[in-house]
Amino acid sequence: MTLTKTRSDSMDFTAARRAMIDSQLRTSGVNDPFVLERMNSVAREQFVPASARGTAYIDRAITLENGRKIAAPLFYGMVLAEAQPKITDTVLVVDSGSGYLPELIRPLVASTEVITPEDAAGKTGSRKTYSLVLVDGAIEHVPAGLAKRIADDGRIVTGLAKDGVTRLAVGRKATSEVALLPLIEIGIPRLSEFDKPTSWSF
Repeated sequence: MTLTKTRSDSMDFTAARRAMIDSQLRTSGVNDPFVLERMNSVAREQFVPASARGTAYIDRAITLENGRKIAAPLFYGMVLAEAQPKITDTVLVVDSGSGYLPELIRPLVASTEVITPEDAAGKTGSRKTYSLVLVDGAIEHVPAGLAKRIADDGRIVTGLAKDGVTRLAVGRKATSEVALLPLIEIGIPRLSEFDKPTSWSF
Protein backbone atom coordinates (compact mmCIF):
# COMPACT_ATOMS: atom_id res chain seq x y z
CA MET A 1 0.00 0.00 0.00
CA THR A 2 2.79 2.41 0.93
CA LEU A 3 4.80 1.45 -2.16
CA THR A 4 1.85 2.18 -4.46
CA LYS A 5 1.36 5.60 -2.87
CA THR A 6 5.06 6.45 -3.30
CA ARG A 7 4.95 5.55 -6.99
CA SER A 8 1.80 7.62 -7.45
CA ASP A 9 3.38 10.61 -5.69
CA SER A 10 6.47 10.30 -7.88
CA MET A 11 4.36 10.24 -11.03
CA ASP A 12 2.44 13.30 -9.85
CA PHE A 13 5.68 15.25 -9.26
CA THR A 14 6.96 14.27 -12.70
CA ALA A 15 3.77 15.60 -14.26
CA ALA A 16 4.01 18.74 -12.11
CA ARG A 17 7.54 19.42 -13.39
CA ARG A 18 6.37 19.08 -16.97
CA ALA A 19 3.45 21.42 -16.30
CA MET A 20 5.82 23.93 -14.67
CA ILE A 21 8.01 23.94 -17.76
CA ASP A 22 5.11 24.26 -20.20
CA SER A 23 2.92 26.72 -18.32
CA GLN A 24 5.46 28.82 -16.39
CA LEU A 25 8.84 28.74 -18.16
CA ARG A 26 8.04 28.38 -21.86
CA THR A 27 5.16 30.85 -21.77
CA SER A 28 7.50 33.43 -20.20
CA GLY A 29 10.17 33.01 -22.87
CA VAL A 30 12.50 30.67 -20.97
CA ASN A 31 13.30 28.09 -23.63
CA ASP A 32 17.04 27.41 -23.36
CA PRO A 33 17.39 23.61 -23.60
CA PHE A 34 19.92 23.42 -20.76
CA VAL A 35 17.59 25.41 -18.48
CA LEU A 36 14.59 23.21 -19.22
CA GLU A 37 16.70 20.09 -18.73
CA ARG A 38 17.92 21.18 -15.30
CA MET A 39 14.50 22.38 -14.18
CA ASN A 40 13.03 19.05 -15.27
CA SER A 41 15.80 16.99 -13.65
CA VAL A 42 15.89 18.56 -10.19
CA ALA A 43 13.07 17.44 -7.91
CA ARG A 44 11.91 20.77 -6.46
CA GLU A 45 9.68 18.97 -3.98
CA GLN A 46 12.85 17.79 -2.19
CA PHE A 47 13.82 21.40 -1.42
CA VAL A 48 10.64 22.56 0.31
CA PRO A 49 9.21 21.56 3.71
CA ALA A 50 7.42 18.21 3.71
CA SER A 51 4.11 19.97 4.33
CA ALA A 52 4.56 22.02 1.13
CA ARG A 53 5.58 19.26 -1.27
CA GLY A 54 2.11 19.05 -2.76
CA THR A 55 2.42 22.68 -3.89
CA ALA A 56 6.17 22.65 -4.73
CA TYR A 57 5.55 23.64 -8.36
CA ILE A 58 3.05 26.47 -7.91
CA ASP A 59 4.00 29.80 -9.45
CA ARG A 60 4.68 31.57 -6.15
CA ALA A 61 7.20 31.57 -3.34
CA ILE A 62 7.05 28.97 -0.57
CA THR A 63 8.11 29.61 3.02
CA LEU A 64 10.98 27.44 4.23
CA GLU A 65 11.44 26.05 7.72
CA ASN A 66 14.07 28.74 8.45
CA GLY A 67 11.52 31.49 7.75
CA ARG A 68 13.03 32.45 4.40
CA LYS A 69 11.41 31.63 1.08
CA ILE A 70 12.16 29.65 -2.04
CA ALA A 71 11.11 31.76 -5.02
CA ALA A 72 8.67 30.68 -7.71
CA PRO A 73 10.16 28.33 -10.36
CA LEU A 74 10.22 31.04 -13.04
CA PHE A 75 12.82 33.04 -11.08
CA TYR A 76 15.26 30.14 -11.16
CA GLY A 77 14.68 29.48 -14.85
CA MET A 78 15.39 33.13 -15.61
CA VAL A 79 18.50 33.16 -13.39
CA LEU A 80 19.97 30.20 -15.28
CA ALA A 81 19.05 31.68 -18.66
CA GLU A 82 20.67 35.03 -17.87
CA ALA A 83 23.73 33.43 -16.26
CA GLN A 84 24.52 31.30 -19.34
CA PRO A 85 26.92 29.20 -17.23
CA LYS A 86 30.06 27.79 -18.80
CA ILE A 87 31.81 24.59 -17.81
CA THR A 88 34.85 26.70 -16.85
CA ASP A 89 32.88 28.92 -14.45
CA THR A 90 33.63 29.01 -10.76
CA VAL A 91 30.33 29.82 -9.07
CA LEU A 92 29.35 31.30 -5.74
CA VAL A 93 25.70 30.94 -4.74
CA VAL A 94 24.19 33.09 -2.03
CA ASP A 95 21.59 30.57 -0.90
CA SER A 96 18.42 31.42 1.00
CA GLY A 97 18.44 28.02 2.68
CA SER A 98 16.64 25.73 0.24
CA GLY A 99 19.71 24.45 -1.63
CA TYR A 100 17.66 24.45 -4.85
CA LEU A 101 19.69 26.97 -6.87
CA PRO A 102 23.07 25.35 -6.03
CA GLU A 103 21.72 21.99 -7.19
CA LEU A 104 20.43 23.48 -10.45
CA ILE A 105 23.78 25.07 -11.35
CA ARG A 106 26.21 22.45 -10.01
CA PRO A 107 26.55 20.09 -13.04
CA LEU A 108 26.88 22.99 -15.49
CA VAL A 109 30.07 24.55 -14.10
CA ALA A 110 33.56 23.75 -12.86
CA SER A 111 32.82 24.36 -9.18
CA THR A 112 30.03 25.61 -6.92
CA GLU A 113 30.36 27.05 -3.44
CA VAL A 114 27.50 28.18 -1.22
CA ILE A 115 27.30 30.91 1.42
CA THR A 116 24.50 32.36 3.50
CA PRO A 117 23.04 35.84 2.99
CA GLU A 118 24.57 36.85 6.33
CA ASP A 119 28.06 35.90 5.13
CA ALA A 120 27.54 37.52 1.73
CA ALA A 121 26.39 40.80 3.26
CA GLY A 122 29.27 40.97 5.74
CA LYS A 123 31.83 43.72 5.49
CA THR A 124 34.68 41.26 5.13
CA GLY A 125 34.74 38.16 2.99
CA SER A 126 36.93 35.48 1.54
CA ARG A 127 39.72 36.60 -0.77
CA LYS A 128 38.70 33.90 -3.22
CA THR A 129 36.96 35.22 -6.32
CA TYR A 130 34.43 33.67 -8.67
CA SER A 131 33.59 34.16 -12.32
CA LEU A 132 29.85 33.92 -11.62
CA VAL A 133 27.84 34.90 -8.53
CA LEU A 134 24.17 33.96 -8.17
CA VAL A 135 21.96 35.41 -5.45
CA ASP A 136 18.82 33.52 -4.45
CA GLY A 137 16.74 36.55 -3.55
CA ALA A 138 16.29 40.27 -4.12
CA ILE A 139 18.88 42.73 -2.78
CA GLU A 140 18.95 46.52 -2.64
CA HIS A 141 22.65 46.75 -3.47
CA VAL A 142 25.85 44.72 -3.85
CA PRO A 143 27.86 45.27 -0.66
CA ALA A 144 31.62 45.70 -0.86
CA GLY A 145 32.31 42.33 0.73
CA LEU A 146 30.31 40.50 -1.94
CA ALA A 147 31.70 42.65 -4.76
CA LYS A 148 35.22 41.61 -3.74
CA ARG A 149 34.30 37.99 -4.31
CA ILE A 150 33.49 38.65 -7.98
CA ALA A 151 36.49 38.22 -10.28
CA ASP A 152 37.44 41.00 -12.67
CA ASP A 153 34.98 40.83 -15.57
CA GLY A 154 32.96 38.35 -13.52
CA ARG A 155 29.16 38.26 -13.70
CA ILE A 156 26.37 38.41 -11.15
CA VAL A 157 22.72 37.45 -11.53
CA THR A 158 20.40 38.45 -8.72
CA GLY A 159 17.07 39.90 -7.78
CA LEU A 160 17.04 43.66 -7.28
CA ALA A 161 14.65 45.40 -4.88
CA LYS A 162 13.85 49.07 -5.37
CA ASP A 163 10.86 51.14 -4.22
CA GLY A 164 8.96 48.02 -3.23
CA VAL A 165 9.39 46.38 -6.64
CA THR A 166 11.62 43.38 -7.36
CA ARG A 167 13.25 42.70 -10.70
CA LEU A 168 15.72 40.23 -12.13
CA ALA A 169 19.07 41.95 -12.63
CA VAL A 170 22.47 41.19 -14.11
CA GLY A 171 25.83 42.83 -13.62
CA ARG A 172 29.49 42.59 -14.47
CA LYS A 173 32.49 43.69 -12.47
CA ALA A 174 34.71 46.36 -14.05
CA THR A 175 37.39 48.45 -12.35
CA SER A 176 36.37 47.09 -8.94
CA GLU A 177 32.78 48.30 -9.39
CA VAL A 178 29.65 46.22 -9.91
CA ALA A 179 26.69 47.89 -11.61
CA LEU A 180 23.35 46.07 -11.78
CA LEU A 181 21.08 46.31 -14.80
CA PRO A 182 17.40 45.63 -13.99
CA LEU A 183 15.73 43.43 -16.58
CA ILE A 184 12.20 42.28 -15.86
CA GLU A 185 9.78 42.77 -13.00
CA ILE A 186 9.13 39.50 -11.21
CA GLY A 187 8.21 38.53 -7.67
CA ILE A 188 11.37 37.63 -5.72
CA PRO A 189 11.71 37.17 -1.95
CA ARG A 190 13.78 40.04 -0.52
CA LEU A 191 16.93 39.47 1.52
CA SER A 192 16.89 42.10 4.25
CA GLU A 193 20.62 41.66 4.92
CA PHE A 194 21.26 43.59 1.72
CA ASP A 195 19.10 46.60 2.56
CA LYS A 196 20.84 49.93 2.09
CA PRO A 197 21.61 51.80 5.31
CA THR A 198 18.84 54.25 6.18
CA SER A 199 19.82 57.85 5.38
CA TRP A 200 18.25 60.96 6.87
CA SER A 201 17.66 64.22 5.07
CA PHE A 202 16.81 67.59 6.67
